[in-house]
Formats: sequence, C-alpha cells, structure tokens
Amino acid sequence: MQFVEGLPKGVYVGQTRVQHPQCLPSSQSDLTGFNLALHVQDDAARVQRHRMQLLQDFAPYGVQKLTWMTQTHSTICHTVNQQVYFEPLVGDGLVTQQKSHAILMMTADCLPVVLGNAAGTEVANLHAGWRGLAGGIIENTIATMQTPPTWAWLGACISQPSFEIGAEVKQAFCEKYPLDFAFQEGKQVGKYYADLYAIARYILGQHGVSVVLGGHECTFAQNEDYFSYRRNAKTGRMATFVFMQ
Repeated sequence: MQFVEGLPKGVYVGQTRVQHPQCLPSSQSDLTGFNLALHVQDDAARVQRHRMQLLQDFAPYGVQKLTWMTQTHSTICHTVNQQVYFEPLVGDGLVTQQKSHAILMMTADCLPVVLGNAAGTEVANLHAGWRGLAGGIIENTIATMQTPPTWAWLGACISQPSFEIGAEVKQAFCEKYPLDFAFQEGKQVGKYYADLYAIARYILGQHGVSVVLGGHECTFAQNEDYFSYRRNAKTGRMATFVFMQ
C-alpha cells in the first residue's frame, strides 16, 4: 500500500491500482484486477472480498471503519463520523473528523480530490467528474468542512490529451470561472481537450488551498495501473481513500 508523502502527521491518503497482491481471479476478462465497485456487473462476493481486504490493509494503522458512496456526479457532500450506514450514502463528497475512519470514493477516469486541514484533524474525499466539478462539488465540500482546508491531493484521472469534450462542457466551466486556459481546441470544430487537473487547481486556489499535490498521471494512458471507462466501458473502479490514524 503506497501513501502520499508530505501530509500532516497521522493522515494517510492513496489510491488503489489495478494490481493488488490479494486480487481475486475473475471469470470476466474486462473486470480482471482489484475492482472495488458493485455496480459494474462484477461478482458481488468478489467485490466485497476486495473491500474487506482494504480494511485489512488499513488495520495496522488503526482503521476500524470504511464508508463508501453511491456516486451520482452530483454536488452533494455528507459529514460522517460515528454513524453506521447500512447503505452507501448517495452523493459525491465525504467529510470526517473521526480518527480510524477511512472515507472512500471510486473512479475510472474522473478526478479524485482529497482535502485536509493543517492540524490533521479533518479530511474530505470527493469525486469530481466534469459535471460535479462544474457544478461545485469542490466548493460544496469545502463549505461542509468545519475547518478551512490548507492542502489537497489530486488522484489519477484522465489527462488532457485523452479527454475530448464538447463546447457545452467548456461553457459550463467558463461561465463560472476564467478557465479558457484549461481547454485546447480539438481536431473537430466545437471539440476541446479539457484539463481536469488545471481546473481543480484553479478552483482550489480560489478557495485558499495553497498546497496541491499529485495531478500528474493519466488513467486512460496508464492501462497497467488504472481502470479507464473511456478506454473500456466495461471496467472496474479504483478507490481513493483518506483516513486519520
């Protein structure tokens, strides 16, 4: 298990990969790998075994609880501490102030954004597909936090050279922020290549997040490391996680 360096003491952040030493075999070639999503027609027992394996991986750091979401490309953010939910929360952002509690979200091209305060006493984890990013999932998550985040980590997502979008997507962003710099003209009229990393960095900077780590990989291009929905519509999902020891 690899963790992000340079964070407050006791805060652990990372993202799973396609490969894992305890990955179970699959009868479906498209879902080979350490899939953690129940909604992609994988065997549910296999997925749950993978999720339990994550809990075992985190156990040496004191983690006792995992909270997942049913993600809908929304701007909904929940605070979760000691509550026990028998169904995943519907939304795209989670905030916690509770130690030993890992909050997780899943991606296969969308942008994972983890936030935290300088003291290492509050963290957040959000799913930023372009709809959520344009709609305000970063802004809503920051507003949900009790303390202002001072750092962020951007997990692997689809990079600009591989992410072609229509003019309506560019318009959705540029109506809110001066983000023309984050779009390059595509090969066809009315098409653009969008830089989700650059968009997120700009929005985070506008909200006082001075340290932004990560944001240098590509789920589409790095097929040995990451699942990618654009590369293969039937695919697994990685999990981005954060917890406080």
